[in-house]
Amino acid sequence: MNNIEKYYNKFNEDKRLLRKHGNVEFVTSMKYIHEYLDSQDAKIIDIGAGTGRYSVALADEGYDVTAVELVKYNLGILKKKNSTVKAYQGNALKLSKFADESFDLTILFGPMYHLTKFEDKVKALSEAARVTKKGGVILVAYVMNEFSVITYGFKENHILELIRDGKLTEDFRVNPDENDLYDYVRLEDIEKFNAQVPELERIKIISADGPADYLRPVLNKMDDETYKKFIEYHLATCERTELLGAAAHTVDILRKKQ
Repeated sequence: MNNIEKYYNKFNEDKRLLRKHGNVEFVTSMKYIHEYLDSQDAKIIDIGAGTGRYSVALADEGYDVTAVELVKYNLGILKKKNSTVKAYQGNALKLSKFADESFDLTILFGPMYHLTKFEDKVKALSEAARVTKKGGVILVAYVMNEFSVITYGFKENHILELIRDGKLTEDFRVNPDENDLYDYVRLEDIEKFNAQVPELERIKIISADGPADYLRPVLNKMDDETYKKFIEYHLATCERTELLGAAAHTVDILRKKQ
């Protein structure tokens, strides 16, 4: 097993998104997914579907959903949910099972977290673009550099260790190697990935969770009325550019040109 498989064999992604801090990301992402689903007949592909938190929810709403997941353990959990999702084991770098322009909306949430090489991120984005219909929408999620530095580096007091081991550059950019589980990016990195796939154009870029991950213990203990108000605040501010770079997750919403 590779590092990704070992990690997800132990980590419960469903549970993360069900807790209040993780639910912020889920509610926000679903809001924007629905914004670009203009027909109940839309065909959706969820690449890196994990245990199916998004794909099963969308299938339960009546959409035609296909899920692709690398990790067998996650795929097994997804299939046990007995939804109408068509679930396959597969790799975001090679979606040869699917013909060009097969889907109206493509979700690419997990893979960009774990691909550490520039060319692999571009390949995953290119494959997502290939299977998406012209005029279709792709939502691409990233984990952000400053969140990692602030939390793991400073809050958890690993900063000197990271610098000593060459895991951070002089300008505090995370410097992963191929054995690392996550790759963290900055907004300018996302621009560079997109520039390599010219058939895509940005609609908007959003913060999926804003300050939620910084406020985990606060949110998870928050009363329901206050939590509802936090969700309202986040949805009202998640497109503000000054909040994008330091959140844990950013979602780039792209359209495939006609």
